[in-house]
Amino acid sequence: MQFCPNCANLLSAEDGPNGQVWFVCPTCPYIYTVTGRIVQKVPLIRKKVDDVLGTEESMANAPKTTMCQCPRCGNREAFHFEMQTRSADEPSTHFYKCTKCHLNWKE
Repeated sequence: MQFCPNCANLLSAEDGPNGQVWFVCPTCPYIYTVTGRIVQKVPLIRKKVDDVLGTEESMANAPKTTMCQCPRCGNREAFHFEMQTRSADEPSTHFYKCTKCHLNWKE
């Protein structure tokens, strides 16, 4: 992506005469003729993922149930809570977190 140095709008690539490629500003008369290969690498930074269902400290006081089974380790005890994730006329979603392997799942 290239930006116009005059008005800071995004330049669009267009074909020019003799097989040239131009970057053209859609709002002002700025034109940049591409004479070589343009390569610009932008490093991507991975965001830190937060535990949406809660950390170990916040789940310590959550209610536990023995009415489910962990799909990963088969443990029969899990923290649980329910949340309305869809419209009001739909049933709420039950979230579970295994007390042994800490797997999160929902039903």
